[in-house]
Amino acid sequence: MYNGAATVWALAEAVFDANPGYPLQLVLVNDGSSDGSDAACRRVAAHRPDLVTYVDLARNMGEHNAVMAGLAYAEGDYCVIMDDDFQNPPGEAFRLADEAIRSRRDIVFGAYPVKRHHWARNLCSRFVNACARRLMRLQDGLYLSSFKCLSRFAVDHVLAYRGPFPYVDGLALRATRNIGVLTTVHDPSRKPSSGYSVGKLFRLWGAMTVNFSVLPLRTATMLGLGVSLAGVAASWSVISEKLENPGLPVGWPSLIVAVMLLSGVQLLILGVIGEYLGQLVLTVNGTPQYVVRSVVGERKGRCGE
Repeated sequence: MYNGAATVWALAEAVFDANPGYPLQLVLVNDGSSDGSDAACRRVAAHRPDLVTYVDLARNMGEHNAVMAGLAYAEGDYCVIMDDDFQNPPGEAFRLADEAIRSRRDIVFGAYPVKRHHWARNLCSRFVNACARRLMRLQDGLYLSSFKCLSRFAVDHVLAYRGPFPYVDGLALRATRNIGVLTTVHDPSRKPSSGYSVGKLFRLWGAMTVNFSVLPLRTATMLGLGVSLAGVAASWSVISEKLENPGLPVGWPSLIVAVMLLSGVQLLILGVIGEYLGQLVLTVNGTPQYVVRSVVGERKGRCGE
């Protein structure tokens, strides 16, 4: 949750009311909110200390890092990940759990017949999902929703990752292809603005691309090879034309275009390599995945045991 002071109490109560009878643990992760989310979460935890675990992060770490923190404190056999804006009704969370248990799936994604996001975010989400399907070789049409249920098997494999750039879907799908999809309701957000901007989607795309595939490096190699071959062909064409027409003047514009093209390709390839090296340096330097300031209601043992 991020800046969810106005929604967290109602959301928690809705989760408790919708529970069909499961042994339940509600893990609230405050991802460095700047409003009164900390106080609101503490009230929820004090009201239902038997059901609520509250994790307060020291600063805003990003959605997937915050999800990793929540999964680290989740003790159930199945974990449903959802946001704090009521776009995913709490009753749908238990439907995801029902489907995962019934079909014995490691992952069940919520699929929406209609997504009630801004068109720009929907467009970026489709692009990120298309890239993810390509990089992880998933079937066409599968939507990697942030609203999903993970089995304990999947959660344990996700938590084995200790780097600072997690992508939860990629980590889970790296361990299993036992995937299900359930059509769920997607309601309008009850928050005035989304904390998940187009810029954050772009950063997610970068982390996903660099951390879970070497395709950009291979693409850069093929691009460099293609431009080199085009340069050889162009050079042969220029030489042939010059031999046929000795008086033909040398074209300055064509030279500049060639230099700019080759320089651009070189900078692109260096940028791709630099992105890999940069993330490697940050990982080796021990950049934290998340920093927990405090925990309320931490338990011992797994939920339901």
